[in-house]
Amino acid sequence: MKYIETDNLTAARVADNDRKNLAAIDAACASGRINDEAAAYLKILYSDSMHWFREIFYVLGKCFGAPKAAVMRYDYANDTAIDEPIQISDINPLSPYIVQHRLDADPMRNQFFTSSAGHKIDLAVSSIVTVIVGAQKKINRALDKVTGKYYASYVDEVADTVYRVISSHEREASARAIASKIRAKLNERYISTPSETVLSIIGSGHEKIAVDLVRALDKVERPRMRLQDVWRVKCLFDLIPQARTFIERIQAMMPDRVLSVRDSFYNMRNPRNYRDAKVIINIGPNANHVIPMEIICQVRTFFEFENKTHVVYETSRKKKSAKSDSIEAKLADYYELGVKSYNRMICDCLVDLFDRVGWNILYSQGNGVSMFEGFPKECKLYYPQKVLDNIVEKLDDAIQNEFFHISNAPAKLSRDQESKIFHFMARFVLVSAMPYMQRDWAMPSDTQAGKLFNFVMNEVQRYYKK
Repeated sequence: MKYIETDNLTAARVADNDRKNLAAIDAACASGRINDEAAAYLKILYSDSMHWFREIFYVLGKCFGAPKAAVMRYDYANDTAIDEPIQISDINPLSPYIVQHRLDADPMRNQFFTSSAGHKIDLAVSSIVTVIVGAQKKINRALDKVTGKYYASYVDEVADTVYRVISSHEREASARAIASKIRAKLNERYISTPSETVLSIIGSGHEKIAVDLVRALDKVERPRMRLQDVWRVKCLFDLIPQARTFIERIQAMMPDRVLSVRDSFYNMRNPRNYRDAKVIINIGPNANHVIPMEIICQVRTFFEFENKTHVVYETSRKKKSAKSDSIEAKLADYYELGVKSYNRMICDCLVDLFDRVGWNILYSQGNGVSMFEGFPKECKLYYPQKVLDNIVEKLDDAIQNEFFHISNAPAKLSRDQESKIFHFMARFVLVSAMPYMQRDWAMPSDTQAGKLFNFVMNEVQRYYKK
């Protein structure tokens, strides 16, 4: 009886919040802040909240299975779990929570451990995934995004599209003038049907341009469709290959639901030097009824650095000035510390692997079975093949010249065995480490692991320098 009462109370709270959200959307539409199209879309996102929240459970359960520890409430302000387990009936879209899952069939599982006194084994890298399920984005924040930064980006893209199409047919001066008029018109009020506005400005006698313009403008994503994080989840992994395995699993399990994938672990163009991966999936019933759910994938080490930058980022996001550029530069330097900290862990893992590869060679002799078979898993989200081929070629030369040589194996290794070891290790660095912006930085090279890590990453940096 207590469960039913609690469940009914939670459902009533969520339903009341839904009504308030819909009222806020109606008010924004009535005031002209948004138009009917945007209002209709927002009402889809903010209706039946409990139902869409259950769809999030479905996705997480399909990918991870049952939680491996008690579910806790999550405190946004302090970025910590509240040490107070909650009932399933208490989970609702108005409050964030945190839960620990396991990534089954994890390519890194049981590969990294250290032995301490008393034969105690400590896992250096685990298969546990920390999942932070965010509360439903507040409607006022969503309206701010749709009418603020998303609309500003939309206006810029429309104006740029108009300039590009018209300048390909007429003089650039004419294209600039029309694009400027379009920008001014769109900034007067919320307009999400740019073709009508553009055609009214260019007038008749431009039928060929009109056809090209309409086709190009239809491809510009509307402001409302850029709002993809009303429902969102953040997954924290120890290593990048684990995150990518999870992403590939989602794509394989529910290909019809995946709306987009963005892998930015290797991103060197973001001015903030931010690293993560993002998957947007549709938790709605079909392609005509889209309810986007954002899944952010991060490595724990980088997440710890990100937590300390929220205030600085909000400041830079709101300012459009040279000072803002300065703040972004500081963020880039700070996030570079996060990249370096993560890469140090990768190099430590490499040390641990080098301590065991010789034994692995012994154990696999005669039976052809390797303890490292299938590890690390080949990943589709990867460097171009040309880069990999170049690294392999230079690595073979270095092995031939004995720049890399195994000296502590429990038995004498053949050149072919040594080559397999270093190729394996190089592949681990490539799928696990993040390239860094500061090119004058390297790992200490007093160990075989440090030398190999620097060798591989130097080649990666050459690729990004081009």
